[in-house]
Amino acid sequence: MSRFAPLIVSIFTLGLGGCSDDATGAGGAPAEPSFSFFVTSVGSGAIGGNLGGLAGADQICRNLAAAVGAGDRTWRAYLSTSNVDARDRIGTGPWYNVRLQEVAPDVATLHEEEIPRVLWNAEDPDQEGLVIDENGDLVPLPEHDIITGSEKDGTVFEGRTCLDWASASEDEVAQVGHSDIAPPDVTIGGPDRLSWNSAHETVSCTEQGLAERFGSGRFYCFAAD
Repeated sequence: MSRFAPLIVSIFTLGLGGCSDDATGAGGAPAEPSFSFFVTSVGSGAIGGNLGGLAGADQICRNLAAAVGAGDRTWRAYLSTSNVDARDRIGTGPWYNVRLQEVAPDVATLHEEEIPRVLWNAEDPDQEGLVIDENGDLVPLPEHDIITGSEKDGTVFEGRTCLDWASASEDEVAQVGHSDIAPPDVTIGGPDRLSWNSAHETVSCTEQGLAERFGSGRFYCFAAD
């Protein structure tokens, strides 16, 4: 898989590693890590930004999770709309990718701008990125724009939600983050380039408009239960 370090961007500064020792389950016992986060392995294709609203996007998450044996979770798309913030849809954490590596322990850490650079996708083949799809694969560079409709704090970015994910119009846009994450010394492109959930807007909400700046209509999925 191609790795392009100059374009790599950052997210969280949680310590790398598999499971969180701080996560607790019923009765205060350590919670068992379970698959609860992925970026979709496929883009939206011809439907562009018209995902069928949040319900349609959630169904896509469920279908992809079910295909790898994890369809029994309450999967939610990390997407904001004019009346729902993405951060309020995804539960309380912790979240783990399909390799059972911890992505974030809670909502606050997930959105903490001062905690970047854990989920990197680097040139070094020994450094595996944590932002992977349900099959365990990294997102190819030409599709690294991940639609969110969100500000960095996980609230809605007004006017950048493809009409609440119901439009594939040339007149609408979406806010996207970047799925490829940088090691600490990579700062090319300024701070907005270093955001997993709010880097820039798309050209439009058409299939072509989502693709023009290196995207394909992929989005993040979290288990809210």
